[in-house]
Amino acid sequence: MLSPISVSLANLNMALLAPMAILSFGALIVICIDLFNKNLDKSFYVMLTLLFILFDFTALIGLSGSKHGFFNMMLVDGISILAQGIILISSALIIITALSNKPFKEFKKAEYYALFMFMIVGFQFMVATDNLILIFLGLETASLSLYTLIALHNRNKAFEAAIKYFTMGALAAGFFALSSLVFYALTGSVELSVIEKVLSARNYAPGVAILAGVVFMLIALGFKLSVVPTHTWTPDVYEGSSAPLAGYMSVVPKIAGLVIAIRFLDIFLHAHIVWVQDILIFLAVITMFLANITALVQEDVKRMLAFSSIAHAGFVLTALMIGSTQANSAIFLYWILFMFTNIGAFTMLWIARHKKNLWDSRYQHPFTKFSGLVKVSPMMAMIMAVFMFTLAGMPPFSVFWGKLYLISSVVDSGHIVLAVIMVINSAIAVYYYTKLIVYMFLKDPITEDGNIYIANSSTPIKVVVGFSLAFTVLASIFVEPILTMVTQLMQSSGF
Repeated sequence: MLSPISVSLANLNMALLAPMAILSFGALIVICIDLFNKNLDKSFYVMLTLLFILFDFTALIGLSGSKHGFFNMMLVDGISILAQGIILISSALIIITALSNKPFKEFKKAEYYALFMFMIVGFQFMVATDNLILIFLGLETASLSLYTLIALHNRNKAFEAAIKYFTMGALAAGFFALSSLVFYALTGSVELSVIEKVLSARNYAPGVAILAGVVFMLIALGFKLSVVPTHTWTPDVYEGSSAPLAGYMSVVPKIAGLVIAIRFLDIFLHAHIVWVQDILIFLAVITMFLANITALVQEDVKRMLAFSSIAHAGFVLTALMIGSTQANSAIFLYWILFMFTNIGAFTMLWIARHKKNLWDSRYQHPFTKFSGLVKVSPMMAMIMAVFMFTLAGMPPFSVFWGKLYLISSVVDSGHIVLAVIMVINSAIAVYYYTKLIVYMFLKDPITEDGNIYIANSSTPIKVVVGFSLAFTVLASIFVEPILTMVTQLMQSSGF
């Protein structure tokens, strides 16, 4: 007779599920409220979403150490806590932009806010586990929600963007499943820690099967990180999405992908598998060059920022290849600094958003739209210039410190040529960022009505821009404490 299985709540460690449970409950609450009252103002749902994100963040900071739970499927360690913090802060800033002056249909629907919270939950599950099945479930939860949020923007290009994102996402999910299948067949486990032990004991044989599994996983993660050649969806999807959602996609899915990549690639980098490093170096170099060169010829600011985010992903990929504590800390420092600036830049585009294309038959934000902006809306021109200088890596703004530390970690690892390539690409990027500045400050204005550039502005959106701007300009004050915190969390996770 089989003995009954005994499961104790202490071993389940249900506290690790608290952050995700809070937002899942919040999403269900929003749906239930909408069933009883469909006429509530969008500001109510925005505040409710912010409240649950705050509760989630409070539960998150109550966690510490490195703990497994829920049948060993959950793993909450330093890197998980750090990534979830970035996800929640980005989400809070982006959801505030729903409080715009212009009425957009998606923000009037309660489903938008429920899907937004389910999306966050998916991303949190992705970074809070080393179990390939739970990573896949989190990936699909986040992706399916994000596809719908893009389509809710209710424009022809939004539907096109959602379909492209869905198609590429399905392809990436297939490659992720194939990779998981390969490693399960090799090791009998879907837990990355067990996979590492088994592969190490077998001296990483057979090599062909491992190569196939790694390539499949890199294709899947390359989609989330917008790494060449899986980057092709990025400019079209960003163009069809609302500016805040495009800014969100440039930050949050990528940090989730980076965490998975760090956990997965650590298996091979610590074993000094040379060909894995070679593949990562090749991907990083080709991603930086191709994205930066393509960004040079873009006619739309949002598409330029899309290629810019691809180049930034390639920049970070160089540190991913090193796998040291310094390099991993550099990745998170860089992404935190990049997060505020990039969200600020996309929010500025949202402020200038109109329901119809006033400036170009195709593009919503062509460079010509901002011609002579300094003469008709000087404050907006100055703020946008600061964000562009920052993304270009100009001192003393935030991204400069991230690039400096990232390049330092590459130099310290002995990859001098790669560091030179990073510097060259940073120089190329300066051109297309300053292109917008030239239009704003050196071209003649095409309209005398400065209000047309701030038609979608509101006090909450100004707060988001102000917060992003303050962090961008004053970053030198925060770099050292952020780096100390990130390094401690990396070390506590064993990375």
